[in-house]
Amino acid sequence: METLRDILDAAARGVLPPADGATTVVAQPSHRDAGVFAFTAHTVIATDEDPDWVYETLRAADCDALAAPLNPWFLAALMERTGRAAETVDAMLVADPLPGAPEVALREIEDADHPRIGYARGRRDDVRAWTAEGGVVVTGRGIGGRLEVSVEVDEGVRHHGLGRSLVAAARHLADEPLWAQVSPGNARSLRAFLAAGYRPVGSELLLSARPRSAGCSRSRS
Repeated sequence: METLRDILDAAARGVLPPADGATTVVAQPSHRDAGVFAFTAHTVIATDEDPDWVYETLRAADCDALAAPLNPWFLAALMERTGRAAETVDAMLVADPLPGAPEVALREIEDADHPRIGYARGRRDDVRAWTAEGGVVVTGRGIGGRLEVSVEVDEGVRHHGLGRSLVAAARHLADEPLWAQVSPGNARSLRAFLAAGYRPVGSELLLSARPRSAGCSRSRS
């Protein structure tokens, strides 16, 4: 049976789910990892809930079938059913690893007090972090064990290309496809990832196991 990781690995190779207007329900890779992953005219929902309930609830949504999996009405029903909280809807991007050393000088750190690192450790495994002058780049294993990256640039050194340099550097640190999730409204970050060669393959909304009253999280990249 196809898993979420199978689907993501195929997408990283450029093989996307069929654009047939369908929704595929797959098992959660872990208790932590649940969500809705939208590709072109095909959506994948990772949940341990009954697939029949998912399909019936999608059909009951008063909207276009292609839009139903990310429709607020359906998401509210899914959160009520699972007791989970919704993250933000992010653009889903991926890039291949690059050979050689990064062009920007990096120093690996283990500073758990840095907010970006603490944030990553709450959502990813095997987290590693590097600093450059004015910024930090963090990698870790997130959804289905895929390798993910996030960066943060100090306010005083923004608008000089450091963000793009850091996300490009992350590709040199990886030995497998590297994933990023970026809020579409975060145009600055989105431009940095695109300029560094990351390819958009879809969008995703994670359903966190924390109580729904915990509120929204910030954008992850």
